[in-house]
Amino acid sequence: MSRQPPGRRADYRWFHDITTRWMDNDVFRHVNNVNYFSFFDTAVTYYEMSQGVVDLLDGAVHCVVAEVACRYHSSIAWPDRVRVGVRAARLGSSSVRYELAIFRNDDDEAAAEGHFVHVFVTRGEQRPTPIPEPSRAILQTITV
Repeated sequence: MSRQPPGRRADYRWFHDITTRWMDNDVFRHVNNVNYFSFFDTAVTYYEMSQGVVDLLDGAVHCVVAEVACRYHSSIAWPDRVRVGVRAARLGSSSVRYELAIFRNDDDEAAAEGHFVHVFVTRGEQRPTPIPEPSRAILQTITV
């Protein structure tokens, strides 16, 4: 079975920069795989907050993670800089599937790629709710 080649920066619509930390490295001298999920979560949450998709702290609607996955292509290690590429691949009635890529330093080819499904929920009940129209409009700007 052949693997799909890594994505490139031009495949993504929005970017968030993260600096690796010494503690991110494991005994194999590269960033441990669990940290990639943290990079995904940080980039998606920052996107949603900074672009006005949700009011994470006080809004009546916020998002919860329903699914996350990662496919690794090459290693990153401290003190690399990480640039997380974000795009929306699918907008459902109450969820968005983000596709993400982690780029090492100035590399054009992704070191890792994955997806992150966020479900919009009502704050008190934690039940799925339709994506608010203003949020949908914002998400459409990064939809491929």
